[in-house]
Amino acid sequence: MYRNKGYNFTITSSTAYDQKWSYGRTIYDPISQVVDEMFENFLSRPNVIQPILTQYCDGRTVTCPNWLSQWGSKYLGDQGYSAIQILRNYYGSSIYINSADEISGIPSSWPGYDLTIGSSGSKVRQMQQQLNRIHQNYPAIPTVTADGIFGPATRDAVKKFQSVFGLPATGIVDYPTWYKISEIYVAVSRIAELV
Repeated sequence: MYRNKGYNFTITSSTAYDQKWSYGRTIYDPISQVVDEMFENFLSRPNVIQPILTQYCDGRTVTCPNWLSQWGSKYLGDQGYSAIQILRNYYGSSIYINSADEISGIPSSWPGYDLTIGSSGSKVRQMQQQLNRIHQNYPAIPTVTADGIFGPATRDAVKKFQSVFGLPATGIVDYPTWYKISEIYVAVSRIAELV
């Protein structure tokens, strides 16, 4: 189909070759959460700039020698292997998990630690400013003083944001919350640009 449309690739949806995303198909909440928590991560090797292409087979209906295997990984995990140990089992000891410094379309990447009561600095200020902009479209989320200090008012605004957007209402800006705030901020900002 893709080659008939002038593209020089084919998407087969076979785990032997590639994967595809199908709009409207069932996704499972735990998988969605894991993807949200790790989408800035990629595999790399020392002194290699680009990410390492990794491929996998399910290991039952489709087998691919020397490739990462879904069920093989599960069995290694059952034996107590960590994620990096499983990856190194397949790709060698020089592989490591790297994180992108910047992600296209996101105003600023996660600070690398949770923001909570007592946190302060530019990342807190940025998050407060984004929540205030989101408030314009979602007035249930209270405004906060964008002073860069994470106090009780900021915690309450974060909790309300989390409850509105289906996240655990902890009041802590963890990795999933940071990127959900960024996603909604970008969306409402772009809506404003169109008006």
